[in-house]
Amino acid sequence: MTTQYGQFCPIAKATEILGEKWTLLIVRELLMGGTRFTDLQRGLTSISPTILSKRLATLDEYGLIYRRRIEGQRGFEYFPTEACQQLKPILLALGSWGMHWSRNYLTATDYDVELLMLYLERSVQPEKLPGSKAVIRFKFSDFKSMSNWWIVVNGTDAVDVCTTDPGKDVDVYITTSVRTMADAWMGRLTYQQAIASGDFDVQGPSALTRNIKIWLADSVYVGMPSPNEILGISADRIL
Repeated sequence: MTTQYGQFCPIAKATEILGEKWTLLIVRELLMGGTRFTDLQRGLTSISPTILSKRLATLDEYGLIYRRRIEGQRGFEYFPTEACQQLKPILLALGSWGMHWSRNYLTATDYDVELLMLYLERSVQPEKLPGSKAVIRFKFSDFKSMSNWWIVVNGTDAVDVCTTDPGKDVDVYITTSVRTMADAWMGRLTYQQAIASGDFDVQGPSALTRNIKIWLADSVYVGMPSPNEILGISADRIL
C-alpha cells in the first residue's frame, strides 16, 4: 500500500505513485533500456529482490510498465509504457538539479564501482573504435579487492564487463580511483584535469588514448541546462 496524502493536488497524487524508495531509480533503469529483472538489479546494486518485485508490481498496477513473459522461460520482461516514457524529461530535470545542488553531499560510499562500470559499459561507442573491437582494463587504486575490471568490446552489439581477466590482449589501460573516473565521466572535472592532478593515468595507442571521449560517451548530464535554464518560467507561479 503506497502512502496516501488525501489531496487532489497532482503533485501529491504523482508522489503517491512514485515517491516510495527505489521507484524513481527503477524507472531510470527502465528508461535506460533495462528489461529483465537481472538487468534492473545491476543498476540498483543494493536493492533486495523482494523490494524490486513489489515496486514493479506497483508500477504495473498504475500502468507505467508492460509485463511480458519471456518465451520459454519462467521470468518476465518489463517495458515502459507511454506514461513511464513521459517521466524522462522529469528525471533529466531532477538529475540536472542534483548535479547543481547535491554534489557537495556525495560521500565515499556513493561511489559504487558496479554502477560506474555499468554506466561505462552503456557509454562505450563501438562504432568509434577501430574494427569495433577493444579491451579496456580499469584498475581502481582505491579498491583492494575487485580493483581490476575489463570492458570487452566485440562488435556494435557486444559490450561486456568482466571482473576476471578475459584472457585477451588489452588495448587501453586506465588507472585511477572510482571517484575520479565517475567525476570525469559525469563532467565534474575534465580528463585533462584528472591527468594533470596525477589521479588518472591512461596508456595505449594514441588513437585510443588521445581523447577517450571519442569512444566513451559522457554522462547524459554533461552539458545539460542548469535548473534555472530548465525552469524557464517564473518561479513565482503558484503550483
